[in-house]
Amino acid sequence: MSPRHFKRPADLLDAAREMADTGRPTLARLLAEEAADRTNDPTEAKRILSTFTGPSLRREK
Repeated sequence: MSPRHFKRPADLLDAAREMADTGRPTLARLLAEEAADRTNDPTEAKRILSTFTGPSLRREK
């Protein structure tokens, strides 16, 4: 298996969907949060986060 490269938000979303489909919702949420962070459109970022529900595990600084 070749390593994955996450160069675009879409790459992260693909991985998030795969994690969700295989029963790893926490990892899916973390990947979705990173995709949302890398998205320039705030509306799209909000949509991404609404698709992958659950609490964030991020610690605010």
